[in-house]
Amino acid sequence: MTEHTDRPAAGDPTAPDPAPDPFETRRQVQYWRLLARLFDHEEQPTLESASLAVVEDIGLPSALLDPQTSVDSIVQRHPELAAELDGLMVPAPAPEDAADTADTEDTAEGTDTDSTRDRAAEVRRAALVSKVLLNVFASGTSTVTAGQLARWQSDAGWLERALGCEPGGLRGGRAGAAGTGTGAAGRGPAPGPDRLIPAIGPELGAIEAGLVRRMQLREVLADPRLAARLTPSMSLIEQLLRDKNNLSGVALANAKDLIRRFVDEVAAVLRTQVEKATVGALDRSVPPKRVFRNLDLDRTIWKNLTNWSPQEERLYVDRLYYRHTARKTMPQRLIVVVDQSGSMVDSMVNCTILASIFAGLPKVDVHLIAYDTQALDLTPWVHDPFETLLRTQLGGGTDGTVAMALAQPKIAEPRNTVVVWISDFYEWRTEELFASMTAVHRSGAKFIPVGSVTSAGRGSVNPWFRERFKDLGTPVLSGHIRKLVQELKTFLA
Repeated sequence: MTEHTDRPAAGDPTAPDPAPDPFETRRQVQYWRLLARLFDHEEQPTLESASLAVVEDIGLPSALLDPQTSVDSIVQRHPELAAELDGLMVPAPAPEDAADTADTEDTAEGTDTDSTRDRAAEVRRAALVSKVLLNVFASGTSTVTAGQLARWQSDAGWLERALGCEPGGLRGGRAGAAGTGTGAAGRGPAPGPDRLIPAIGPELGAIEAGLVRRMQLREVLADPRLAARLTPSMSLIEQLLRDKNNLSGVALANAKDLIRRFVDEVAAVLRTQVEKATVGALDRSVPPKRVFRNLDLDRTIWKNLTNWSPQEERLYVDRLYYRHTARKTMPQRLIVVVDQSGSMVDSMVNCTILASIFAGLPKVDVHLIAYDTQALDLTPWVHDPFETLLRTQLGGGTDGTVAMALAQPKIAEPRNTVVVWISDFYEWRTEELFASMTAVHRSGAKFIPVGSVTSAGRGSVNPWFRERFKDLGTPVLSGHIRKLVQELKTFLA
């Protein structure tokens, strides 16, 4: 028997107000506190006490509300939270059409559409999301210590994990780029982070750069204990390269150690990309090496099927077939010209490392030129990106004509040469520089203009140059480093 309950009609002004939803109230308390702390660092006592009551009631540690406690510290004390934080902010997969229809019908009939929602889990999620966001985006304005920078970098890594990425995957200067990732169990495949929040990677990089600028970096580097707590990042490397001439003794040694660690991290990633991309065509004029690992078993069986003996049920093999593994190679000249002005630090670091990797490939002759208002031929040190970076002078204006004066004499065989020019192309002598670039292109050399070379692929390009490169048939390459590697593959293969 169905129980009948009188219910006021929808829109009836005499109907009593619905009872407040305790789960929704708790969730809103967490987000109101999040907004309050993001825009005002002063505590709001009412929100703080209400949030504490909610957090303790749902079984989460009260340290979630302490802005001085890192996410790492909380996870160390409560390891079970690590699984909840992974993929925490990845949207759940869209419901099926049938479910959508059922929900619509339920709403029309006035049934409780929230019956399938885990309201307690939503409150718990709000508390965890608030912790991660506050630790990353409420970075303050005071002087930063080495420990605080390391803690922020760790918390930023947890934010990236919450969005379905590897730690460092969204920050522009780290080794590795934003990936698609996979959400937590039950959430389904994670959409790419760029679809979720397009600008979050560069913004994280900007916050990190601000923290580095607020550090008393020279004092930190002079203390080996504090220097050891620093985590290498693009922002930190930029500051070290700018300040290297003012460092000496222990501080300089620690700065060099950080630069080398960062170079090694980035090189490990880029080397893998280059090794995958720079595979030439098979050279069938070279006989295959007759070793077991090159044996083409399928082809050997197919070619010897006529020797099958039905009576003996045995295949007699007259000839073995082997796979070709030799690749066609020919001497190639790669000239990399990179703008080392203040806006192109990311590109300078990445290109120096990339040039050193290509220089290590057989029969590839790599030349590296850096410029601002003066040009510097870094070719003698191109095999060692660490030594190369120590010789750069970041900052200054931009005059590409001085770099072109060094690059053009290096083009001995145009059809066997590629010139990669990395800059934002905000130049002093635009017409003169573009005319010389056009001459290089028409000589038969492959000319590749690149807007920037970063892990995030972010960078502006002078519209004047962008349009003229397009008309010339050499459009500016998007700044993602993987695209440059692919372009070079077609030249070196």
